[in-house]
Amino acid sequence: MTFKRENIEINSSVIHLMWFEDFETLKYLDHLSETEKERYFEIKHEKRKQEFVATRILRHEIFGHQHIHYRNHGAPFIENEGFISISHTKNCVGIALNSVHEVGFDLEYERKNIDKIQHKFISKEEEIDFNCNSTLEVTKIWSAKEALYKLAGRKEIDFKTQLNLSKIDNNFWFGKIQNPDHNLTTELSIFEKDDLIISINTSPCEKSN
Repeated sequence: MTFKRENIEINSSVIHLMWFEDFETLKYLDHLSETEKERYFEIKHEKRKQEFVATRILRHEIFGHQHIHYRNHGAPFIENEGFISISHTKNCVGIALNSVHEVGFDLEYERKNIDKIQHKFISKEEEIDFNCNSTLEVTKIWSAKEALYKLAGRKEIDFKTQLNLSKIDNNFWFGKIQNPDHNLTTELSIFEKDDLIISINTSPCEKSN
């Protein structure tokens, strides 16, 4: 089967997942808006085309023919459909939907060589709180920070110093986003579905000075 769907409910969010095998993207262009078709033909790599089209196929199944818009800092939204966050990894795309609060969401598979770059996004405090000798745990830290990044409301951000994590328990973490004029805090769920790592905030972002 080319596409396989599954939904996961967590607190007030619904995560819509779709796995896909290699497919001929041109056969599914009817799922794209005219603007999206223009973007499609600008994409050079076939794998990226598949991710782009698969995301729109999933969007179409959830919302119908509604266009995905993007805010100035890159966050996606669909008119009158609450808050969404989009992620993709190898042969899998996902859309998280929350009608109550903004949602940050990420998908990853364990990255075996992530130890080579972990010094770029893990702080000294996080080295104490987490098992940074585990590539699985380090990948989860990266994934959780990707979810936080999508909640930050800006593009330029230092993952090591401005996105902070601490553990509540193994699958439930506390996240802090340091913006120039305010901080945001939220709680995150980080869990595995088969070999897929899923990170999502489970509470609204609270603003403080």
